[in-house]
Amino acid sequence: MEASATLRFARISARKARLVADAIRGQSALQAVESLRFLDKKAAPLIGKLIESAIANAEVAARRGSADLDIDDLVVKRIEVGQGPGLRRFRPRAQGRATPILKKTAHITVVVGQEA
Repeated sequence: MEASATLRFARISARKARLVADAIRGQSALQAVESLRFLDKKAAPLIGKLIESAIANAEVAARRGSADLDIDDLVVKRIEVGQGPGLRRFRPRAQGRATPILKKTAHITVVVGQEA
């Protein structure tokens, strides 16, 4: 039984979010949420809420399919961080010029499932 949750257009660069994703990949879902609570990165609370959402999605899917699910057995099977579209902004510069600023976004997908 696998369940997933997706966060799209998160206002963080994909590179910075991948640092946090790499730290929790393969961990138990509950252990990952607990370790993210103490991680001092901007992506940590975003990914923590996403894992909690995936756990809740697994509970709902198990209830619908009348399957037996133990939350303690859930593992972060897959976590992907992809680059989203950038928000284009402009900053005024000298002599009436403007410099483009690209505010990056990311799409984050978490898949949790039971250990085999």
